Amino acid sequence: MSVGVLLVTHNGVGPDLLKCASRVLPIMPLKVDYLQVPWEGQAPEILASSLRSLLRELDEGQGVLILVDLYGSTPANVARQVEPGRQVRRVYGVNLPMLLRVLNYPQLDLNELAEVAVEGGRTGVITDDG
Repeated sequence: MSVGVLLVTHNGVGPDLLKCASRVLPIMPLKVDYLQVPWEGQAPEILASSLRSLLRELDEGQGVLILVDLYGSTPANVARQVEPGRQVRRVYGVNLPMLLRVLNYPQLDLNELAEVAVEGGRTGVITDDG
């Protein structure tokens, strides 16, 4: 058993991140899926239902790491609509380095993986003066 990973993002972001990650890692070491939140808006109860369904599919008993694109956004609000008792950690500001770092540590537990996600996102953003 391992931690599942759910990307909760604005339309287009999650599938594209996952597509890029699958080019780097053709075999996904963790169960990963995404929930796109449409720009036009969708009924909150439909989005919450979709989120809960995906969490059930991804959770093998070790919890689910939810990677959200933007804190305070509609996807962030959707990501909070978790069933009571469901073990999740949310990390905001998902980027490709964060996702790849998470996928490289499938043996970690949920709390450790959340820390790896934050570190991967942070160290994946650099400046190059040359």
